[in-house]
Amino acid sequence: MPKALKRFLLPAVILALGLAGLYVITLVYAMGESLLAAVMLATLACFVWIYTTQKAYVYRYLFPGIGAALIFVVFPMLYTVRIGFTNYSSKNLLNFKRATQYLLEETYRADGSTFNSEVVPDGGKWRIRLEDADSGAAFLTGAVALEPTEQTVTLQAAPTSTPVPDGAMSLRDLIERQDALKNLVVVMPSGTHVRMTGLHEFAPQRLQYTRNPDGSLTNNQDQSVLRPNFKTGFYETADGEQVQPGFQVDIGWQNYTQIFTDASLREPFGRIFLWTVVFSALSVLFCTSLGMVLAVLLSWDSLRFKGLYRLLLFLPYAIPSFISILVFKGLFNQNTGEINLVLHGLFGLSPTWFSDPFLARTMLLIVNTWLGFPYMMVVCMGLIKAIPNDLYEASAVAGAGPITNFFRITMPLVIRPLTPLLIASFAFNFNNLVLVNLLTGGLPDFLNTSVPAGTTDLLATYTYRIAFQDSGQKFGLAAAISTVVFLMVAAIALIQIRATRISQDDKG
Repeated sequence: MPKALKRFLLPAVILALGLAGLYVITLVYAMGESLLAAVMLATLACFVWIYTTQKAYVYRYLFPGIGAALIFVVFPMLYTVRIGFTNYSSKNLLNFKRATQYLLEETYRADGSTFNSEVVPDGGKWRIRLEDADSGAAFLTGAVALEPTEQTVTLQAAPTSTPVPDGAMSLRDLIERQDALKNLVVVMPSGTHVRMTGLHEFAPQRLQYTRNPDGSLTNNQDQSVLRPNFKTGFYETADGEQVQPGFQVDIGWQNYTQIFTDASLREPFGRIFLWTVVFSALSVLFCTSLGMVLAVLLSWDSLRFKGLYRLLLFLPYAIPSFISILVFKGLFNQNTGEINLVLHGLFGLSPTWFSDPFLARTMLLIVNTWLGFPYMMVVCMGLIKAIPNDLYEASAVAGAGPITNFFRITMPLVIRPLTPLLIASFAFNFNNLVLVNLLTGGLPDFLNTSVPAGTTDLLATYTYRIAFQDSGQKFGLAAAISTVVFLMVAAIALIQIRATRISQDDKG
């Protein structure tokens, strides 16, 4: 390839990609996604700067990863934080412009005759044949191509004596082209406008609302006036009645203050936060303790079939966790579960694992310990192998036994390099949504709460239920709680980084 061509090839490619990127960003911004457009613009600016500046040459190999992080990590985080300052919920899904347009497109059934309808072919297009349900008079519209369109198509109808042909559109095709048919307005010879009200029915319809110069809407049925309230995010009548759909508005720190000031929200949040900390700490304690003890036993030189034991004990970690959780859910079933059958046969007990708060939490810890101890066991086995045998030989000369060796030699030398992993495990269990969702679903629930909250919920599952399972689906409130949880986990990550540095300094 000639040098002159090589010299201009890279700038040409960058220019083309830059223009294409600006076009996409413009489309995203026009759709109302200003935050995403800003992140994409920043990413594009970094791309152009890095690949056109010699000083930034070294970053050319890192940029794909950095760009992906900006779009797939930074943007979702910023978007979540942004939602936390809005009233975004299932009742306030749309923006103001779209909510207004939705209301202006609503119609209601007006007085007048009802027409039975058939869609008949006409040389590749279609005509609508209407028959008055009362008088039997028939009318036929002009031909129209039933293509998907967002615009209303007006057709003129004229009297006809043509019977319904055999090739009339089938019910299946009517359902498939229902959206296009609903966009048709048929003007009858009397001047009445009719629209599709059923698969085989047209009837007079009028627009429900009319926009006024001051931005309010007038209800054409009862002449009431709706005015937008930008504090609540709804069009409201004079007596304060809210009309759905609502629209998104900024509410400032209201979601965040609600977390800590609303008693019906603050109390379950505080209890769930406390249980999340206890659950994470106990999970780390039980998994590490059991894993370390098994690692010590499997490191015993005189033990036969160590390889088989290691394989069997590692199986709980090799099996996908969701399978193990669902198996345990069946084992703990109060009526048919094998665990209760054994307990009832031996001791006459049938614990209510899923309805008693204490037993439900105990069950979560048992299952989580089963899922987590193999990993800790493998890590501890590797750390134990790194301990010099001279220490154990000197301990044997001094007359120390296995228990003394464990508490005086093994555990102190293993726990220090294991500390960063323990902190990471604590942070993981802090957001262990899969275990709770599949095993208990957060149940049994607390009473007298404004949002769904259960005794086995963690902060992650609590947020998930608010966002996707609550009847109100309060996405803004869930985003605010997610932000608070993110800050907590970030603090844990900083502690982990600090602990890792301390561990490395001690090794040095």
